[in-house]
Amino acid sequence: MEYTTLGNTGMTVSKICLGCMSFGDPGWRDWVLDEEAGAELVERALELGVTFFDTANMYSNGESERVLGEALEGHREEAVVATKGYFQMDESNPNSGGLSRKAIEQELQASLDRLGMETVDLYQIHRWDDDTPIEETLAALDDAVRRGQTRYVGASSMWAHQFAEALHTSEREGYDRFVTMQNHYNLVYREEEREMLPLCEREDIGVVPWSPLARGYLARPDDEVEATTRGETEEHLYRHPYREGGGPEINARVEELAAEKGVKMAQIALAWQFHKEWVDAPIVGTTSVEHLEDAVEALDIDLSDSDIEWLEEPYEPVRVSGHE
Repeated sequence: MEYTTLGNTGMTVSKICLGCMSFGDPGWRDWVLDEEAGAELVERALELGVTFFDTANMYSNGESERVLGEALEGHREEAVVATKGYFQMDESNPNSGGLSRKAIEQELQASLDRLGMETVDLYQIHRWDDDTPIEETLAALDDAVRRGQTRYVGASSMWAHQFAEALHTSEREGYDRFVTMQNHYNLVYREEEREMLPLCEREDIGVVPWSPLARGYLARPDDEVEATTRGETEEHLYRHPYREGGGPEINARVEELAAEKGVKMAQIALAWQFHKEWVDAPIVGTTSVEHLEDAVEALDIDLSDSDIEWLEEPYEPVRVSGHE
């Protein structure tokens, strides 16, 4: 395993973050693992040196946090745990979502209770809240840091101008600022390179991309994507513009380069992320130990400048996706 410091913090994390959206209740999504299988993945991740784990309150309606917390029992010191809040958790309670002070305080405490932790390492806003002034959100997050409920705060997909506004507001008011950006970024979705990633680089923000394999689109040939359970049922795969622009050609080039190097397509897609200096740790979601082991092995794959240029060459601008 390789390690890095997260953004401009002093906190060390593995260069692979295990995404825990697949833990919890199969009734929430067909491809979600049950508690036993989720715990097995966490155990193997720790054996492989993975120390960074990302979840959210909305994953399996809180069950992902509970499964992760129990699986990490006895490993709290070495693990870096991140969770998120924003999406409404209770249809009958509008204050169970959003980024108001009330929502943040009650949902962060609920996340801590499910995780079985007094303090989470990184608490992230899962999206931007148009209905709450950013000053209120940042003040509530700053208070959470001061209460010892979270060590750091981070953000997720939004417009670069919104993130810049949040960083400026934190500096103006003396609040703890966001130290990470969890954004949508992969070989077939690179719109973040226009504004968000240069902003993160300038501000020394840690970047932890979600969907580095494009919901599995970069893990197998284009015509085989629907052959998996997730491919059959994952509505987000088809909502994102992975097959627009140069997506199919990039998919084909990933397949070709993987065959040339004797590795798997997913490993090429992850190796591309590891070669990007502005990426700290891609969030790898998986439902099998084998795929987790493949992800770790991808750290050893060397891509030349010409490999990277060839993979990227077919890319064309696509519609922005992931902020909603």
